[in-house]
Amino acid sequence: MTDLSRLSLAFWAVHSIMTSVMPGDRSRDGRGLETTPKFSRSMAAPRLSLRIEREGNVVVSKTVAVDGDILRIGSNEANDVVINDRLVSRFHCRIERGPRAWRLIDQDSMNGTHIAGVTMRDCDLPLPECRLEIGDSVIVISEEPSIARIELLDQASFGDLYGVSLPMRRLFATLDRVCGSDSNVLIEGASGTGKELVAMEIVKRGPRRKKPFVIVDCGAITPSVLESELFGHVRGAFTGADRDRVGAFEAAEGGTIFLDEIGELSLDMQPKLLRALEAHEIRRVGETKARKIDVRVVAATNRCLEREVNQGRFREDLYFRLSVVTVRVPLLKDRLEDLELLVPAVLDGLDARTSSHLFTPELFAEMRRYDWPGNVRELRNFVERTVVMRDSTLGVDATSSSPGPTTIDLDRSFRDGKEDLIAGYERRYLEALLAWAGGNVTKAARKARIDRMSLYRLMQRHDVKPNGS
Repeated sequence: MTDLSRLSLAFWAVHSIMTSVMPGDRSRDGRGLETTPKFSRSMAAPRLSLRIEREGNVVVSKTVAVDGDILRIGSNEANDVVINDRLVSRFHCRIERGPRAWRLIDQDSMNGTHIAGVTMRDCDLPLPECRLEIGDSVIVISEEPSIARIELLDQASFGDLYGVSLPMRRLFATLDRVCGSDSNVLIEGASGTGKELVAMEIVKRGPRRKKPFVIVDCGAITPSVLESELFGHVRGAFTGADRDRVGAFEAAEGGTIFLDEIGELSLDMQPKLLRALEAHEIRRVGETKARKIDVRVVAATNRCLEREVNQGRFREDLYFRLSVVTVRVPLLKDRLEDLELLVPAVLDGLDARTSSHLFTPELFAEMRRYDWPGNVRELRNFVERTVVMRDSTLGVDATSSSPGPTTIDLDRSFRDGKEDLIAGYERRYLEALLAWAGGNVTKAARKARIDRMSLYRLMQRHDVKPNGS
């Protein structure tokens, strides 16, 4: 990274922390939404310059300068840099602006991405200049100053999303624009980064906020019943169809449907969903009559759909129909400066603000040295476990028959032991919660301050039934 990059990022990181707003500082706007004072900022940032020396078997000499945070290279016309080379995949690789360097990611291309003869799958670009080889093509990549500016939303939260880091403030600026539109949105991000929260903010602040909002988890529903779940069915359409059923698209008429884990959609279902999006109509299973629909689609996935397209696991035309606007949620390890803001927010959600003294500067320093593969979900579990274990230890009466501290098995890895402890707590919490709610999942989700879909997923993971069986 050049000195210009480091100075720009350092300045804005310091500026963001100095102007941060804590969770308790939010107010409400005219729609009743919690918000923080909105301050738009922009910053100059370096851009990439690509000198194409060979394209396929043809020696060329052309230079392309690309602004923005993500640069896509491949043979498909939708890429930022299109390479006419039969050995280059449709979406061959992409380059992302990271908090410390430009990152090169190969999209599971057929022939690989190479730097200095070494095959690269995921690495930081060795700038200020490097030679990229894809297929029979050669591209020299360098960094240069840019007159373009990156938009930032200079605030510490966006509804239930928190962050003062550069990646989060760029995300807030993107969401601020997306929320005002009615276009389909694809949310990409690793598991646990908060894609559902992003979807909720898009819906709550969008033009269809007063209309129905329907969630469908494509990864949790078996392919054989997913078509009925999405489009409905008529009586007698299949064994067990004893009455007509309205599908998710019809139920969301005029509003929004959230298709979670869209990357899990089977190849058989993809053309049916594509037709619904293109023609704005659906057919119930067992019915020949088409029904017109007016629905906005917000989809989320922890997979890279461009990579899935390369592998033939996802239709290219469906990908483009879903990704009119693409929002990418950053990894927690790329925004560790947000930990001091996220932990108080989690404690607020647990009604455990009095436990904030457990999170000392020394503990935060230790947390910043960890990669957080489970992202914000793992952080939430860690905070909750820290609070619970402290309370459990201090709350045990010496004369009671309560079990003592868990025996530590040093033959097991730290991660395995921690996951078992968390899983045990989650199961006990679910059983107690559902017993309190009398098996009413909606009531239980409200008590736990989580959305109903997340509660269903926890119940499914731990095989906990509403009736306690």
